[in-house]
Amino acid sequence: MKPPQHLLLALMIGLATAPMPVHATESAATTQRAQQAADSGSRAQALLDRAERHLVDKGDEALASFSRAGEFVEGELYVFAIDTQGNFLASGGSSITLIGRNVTDLQDSEGRSFMREILDGARAQGAGRVEYRWRNPSTGRNDPKIATYRKVGERILVVGYYTPFASLELAKSLLWRAVHQYKTQGDAAFARFNSLNGGFVQDDLYVFVIGLDDEIVYANGGHPRFVGRKGGELADTNGKRFIREMIDVARDRGEGEVEYTWRNPLTQKVEHKRSHVIRVDNYLFGAGAFTGPAR
Repeated sequence: MKPPQHLLLALMIGLATAPMPVHATESAATTQRAQQAADSGSRAQALLDRAERHLVDKGDEALASFSRAGEFVEGELYVFAIDTQGNFLASGGSSITLIGRNVTDLQDSEGRSFMREILDGARAQGAGRVEYRWRNPSTGRNDPKIATYRKVGERILVVGYYTPFASLELAKSLLWRAVHQYKTQGDAAFARFNSLNGGFVQDDLYVFVIGLDDEIVYANGGHPRFVGRKGGELADTNGKRFIREMIDVARDRGEGEVEYTWRNPLTQKVEHKRSHVIRVDNYLFGAGAFTGPAR
């Protein structure tokens, strides 16, 4: 009995597309990452609650407390405070060097004006969260980070925490940078997308480019062995031809999202993934985020 055509194709390019066994220990480790992210979010909210009560009780006298090691520093979590004009007032972490400066136009490692997003969100809704990338002293990398913020009078309190899961918003930010790079450099940009040093491979985030007519993979920063090969018949671990679905979405709608399962190049585990795809000229540009273990 002949194997299905999509399995033969996958074997030729070195990727078995049949469902891959995920050991219980691997699944548990991935689940633990998700739990750790949830725990960090809960701890950040609790610290923000305490900081708000302290600021309401003490007024601006509380700002000095936020800049000292102790009550408002919990491991990697700390409080920082800005006013509604973007002036940096206090910090219990490495950002203490920003005190006294206006940080309205401060950008993250991708050029995202996350401080302006915090200011705009606090003025409009009073509270919220912003996702960005920032240097993590524990890893030495620019890791995904979530800042949860709250407006208290004319002050804005913020607590940020690192998360092991890059979000779809960060993936879309990377994708739009790639589109801009392509519009500036043309096909020469593909080499940057494939390079570890090109600025388009960040942990488990990467850009991929596929021809809409020939289905050739022109760039894939996470799995460079695919470059130059046809990808249309590739199937995920459930047999879903997700590349073909991406091509249909790009052709029919110009932009959209596709969900599938795929091997995470960072963890080397099969996980659920959600990718945003855009049609640019006669190419499909895409980037996605892993959302959790595949069961």
